[in-house]
Amino acid sequence: MRRPGLCRIVLILFFACGAPALFAQGFFGNLVWSFRGSMLVIPEDNGLEGDPMPILGSLGVSAAHPLGERLFFETSLDFYMTHYGFPDNAGRPYPYAEENRSTRVIGSVLGFQALYRRELGSSTWLRAYGGLAADLRLCLIAGGLEGADRDDAAKETSRTASYFWSKGRWLFPVAGAGMDFAASQKFLLGFDLRVWFPLYRLWSGESLPAVEGWRFAAGLRFTLR
Repeated sequence: MRRPGLCRIVLILFFACGAPALFAQGFFGNLVWSFRGSMLVIPEDNGLEGDPMPILGSLGVSAAHPLGERLFFETSLDFYMTHYGFPDNAGRPYPYAEENRSTRVIGSVLGFQALYRRELGSSTWLRAYGGLAADLRLCLIAGGLEGADRDDAAKETSRTASYFWSKGRWLFPVAGAGMDFAASQKFLLGFDLRVWFPLYRLWSGESLPAVEGWRFAAGLRFTLR
């Protein structure tokens, strides 16, 4: 799998700048942990070439460190899985249903964002956040294929991985909002809405459908107090 040098540069700079704070006294003790389950929508408009747009289950975890009374720095990691194919007459991979698949994609969406939380009452909080996310997609040959079908799938999988890891297609600005409610003295229960922006469309030079690259998610969030 080909991975752009820019990805490594971004991660190296982040950890180089953030590592001293990670080991500061009391850092880990101040972390606020959250867990969420979401429905992830990846819209597409490929006509008869593609299958219906993927609506996927996604699980995630996040840790937020307070920077002030209402401001936090949050790191998150979300997982999803879906299938793709790369038709010969196409310049990019299309989402496919499982029966038509050639590639299984396991996505690990690593996010770094600033989070603002404001108390609306004694038991209700409003959240808003934004930052950058990297979709670290693992592209595998779909299971259950044999012979010529597997050989074709191997070629499509290689092309799919090259496409996703080139021209910064792994980088997505993200914004989100939600509300939390005190379910007990030990945890909060809330909802979460997020959108990821296809920034790479500004420089990739592709002629793409308007919805291509966008992502949306809605789900529930469980936060330890």
